[in-house]
Amino acid sequence: MVSRKNLRILLAALPVLLAMGCLLLSPARYGGCISEGISLWAVCVLPATLPFFFLTALLTHLKLYDKLSARLSPLFARLFGVSGAGGCAALLSALSGYPVGARTVLGLYQSGRVGKSECFRVACLASTTGPMFMVGVVGSGMLLSPAAGWVMLLCHYAAVWGVCLAMRLLSKPTALSAPPVRGKTGEGNALSDSLYNAVISSLCVGAAIALFYAFSQMAIDLLPAMPPFLEDLIRGLMEMTAGCKGFSAVPSPLAMAMCCSLVTFGGACVLMQQLAFLAPTGVKALPFLGVKLLQGTIAGVLCFALARLIF
Repeated sequence: MVSRKNLRILLAALPVLLAMGCLLLSPARYGGCISEGISLWAVCVLPATLPFFFLTALLTHLKLYDKLSARLSPLFARLFGVSGAGGCAALLSALSGYPVGARTVLGLYQSGRVGKSECFRVACLASTTGPMFMVGVVGSGMLLSPAAGWVMLLCHYAAVWGVCLAMRLLSKPTALSAPPVRGKTGEGNALSDSLYNAVISSLCVGAAIALFYAFSQMAIDLLPAMPPFLEDLIRGLMEMTAGCKGFSAVPSPLAMAMCCSLVTFGGACVLMQQLAFLAPTGVKALPFLGVKLLQGTIAGVLCFALARLIF
């Protein structure tokens, strides 16, 4: 008889074994999916993320970032229980999108400007998409309505920041990091470090997109036939762009709500990208996943209610 411990080991390994089996049985099919994912990354994602990775990394090297963090620190501490540096990371995330916020949090943690005690709250706060994706890609490109994109973006920010505000109100206050006294950093070092980190981060994002593009197709192939709604949901939980594309085929308040919920949650692909950056900071995967599920659910409910009033 299999012990509970061995059973847990087998269950944990089952998705990996299934994925390996699918690749061995249908290498052409899933290799094609990986190629599609790489093409999507190279054509659509890389041009948008690489400049932001570089510029946000470079910005955190500048004294302006520390000065702005010091000015905004009282506001962010009062609202969200995070330091000014962490709050500025959230602002950069809101402008740039996934996973720039998580990469910025890692950089701030490594430089000592965000402490271990606040990393989780900062990570949850700096976990947002940006206007370029929600309005430009989902709203204008998929739903053919920029106005729908702005409504979804508003609900997205409200859900993410609202949950983080509730976390601050319900938790005990913790000591926040004071800005470190930093020596002079050569401009050459800042430029080369920022470029190197931007390239490595972009490659990690590309690998995640390519893999989960294939994994989502594997999940559909292994499961029995299902209604289009469930199929789109499964695709979206694996890779949010694919799910949004399916739901937006028939624009409606429900389609907007599902797209908003999926983007706020992020899907397994975006979650893995973020957790890959956040792992060195001590952020645990399960609590972070729980917060993202809550944020995604609230965003979907808000968007559905608002869309029915407006459209």
